[in-house]
Amino acid sequence: MFSYTPLNILSSFFIQSFFANKRFLLPVILLICLASPPLHHISISSMSDAFFQVSIFVAATLFIYYFLIEKLPQLELTYLSTKSPLLELCFAAFLGALPGCGGAIIVVTQFTKGQASFGSVVAVLTATMGDAAFLLIATNPFDGLKMMCIGLLVGIISGYLTNMFHKRDFLVPPVKQTSDACNLNTNKAIVFSKSIWKVILVPSIIIAILMATNIDMGMFGITVNHLINIFGASMALFAVITWALSSKGQSYQEITGEEESPQPPSKVYKVLQDTHFVTAWVVASFMLFEILVKYTGIDLATWFSHFAYLAPLIGVIIGFLPGCGPQIVVTTLYIQGIIPFSALAANAISNDGDALFPAIAMAPKAAFVATLYSAIPALFIGYGLYFYGV
Repeated sequence: MFSYTPLNILSSFFIQSFFANKRFLLPVILLICLASPPLHHISISSMSDAFFQVSIFVAATLFIYYFLIEKLPQLELTYLSTKSPLLELCFAAFLGALPGCGGAIIVVTQFTKGQASFGSVVAVLTATMGDAAFLLIATNPFDGLKMMCIGLLVGIISGYLTNMFHKRDFLVPPVKQTSDACNLNTNKAIVFSKSIWKVILVPSIIIAILMATNIDMGMFGITVNHLINIFGASMALFAVITWALSSKGQSYQEITGEEESPQPPSKVYKVLQDTHFVTAWVVASFMLFEILVKYTGIDLATWFSHFAYLAPLIGVIIGFLPGCGPQIVVTTLYIQGIIPFSALAANAISNDGDALFPAIAMAPKAAFVATLYSAIPALFIGYGLYFYGV
């Protein structure tokens, strides 16, 4: 018989809210799993791991990025092209190699204005790893830096070869179109989450560092360890719910669009929105993985080891999907040791992140062709690393 516990009442509320906002599907599923005795322990453990192993480090990396690295001048690529076409491609690839989708969106926007060549679009989309780069850098800095260098080099070469076969204005849209960036400064869910993060950020970082250094939290007692898991799961659920609330009626690329706007969103709010978004996808992938292993007996690590030759191809195909969510799932699988680096590299080169959304909106033909072009080096690098044994 269904009991009217606070958790079940809350689940009913979110089920009703789902009809108004489909992003509530994930919070509803999480609440159902938490309320289900067979899945309760798995849910608590997976959500806590997602928060302490990923979300905290992503938030810290984002703060560093937005407050230190992001303060780069948005140079006009037209000016760089007059100096040297290669310089334009190098800078475009550099913007793409930076974590996040901001650099790629800048280049795509300038392309639609006729200020960047089509080769620059190919270079930036090939070099970018999107928001998945934050996850990789936060959890494995060496591999993150290695992937950025690979993306930068491949992006420059791809852009150069593209400009050899196409004119500078190839597929530039004839009519200028614009997209309005949403303002996070007045979003109630994001504003409220800021007060929560201000309280829990520092102690959460301390706990996450202790876990990352393989310190057994059980040494502080079973009760303390259990409370830490409950706290981590609660914060993961809070991040997912805030993501759903703050994204109502808006797409992620609209909310986190990094192009110029009359009211640019606060960097703190952009950090929180990005962190909540990454958390939602990581929690979903962690939960799916654990449930598959428990109830189906599927061992993804064994499956990929038996069919390793398909991993780079699968990475490329997933990279065709717009947005950063599917790419974060691929990166999570790599971090968990399920797929090889060759599959991660193939996906990173193939995927265009959130930059593909404005590209589709403003220059659909260019977006389609650039995405197909990026698949060529993705397959080449992916299978090159695979046969090299990486």
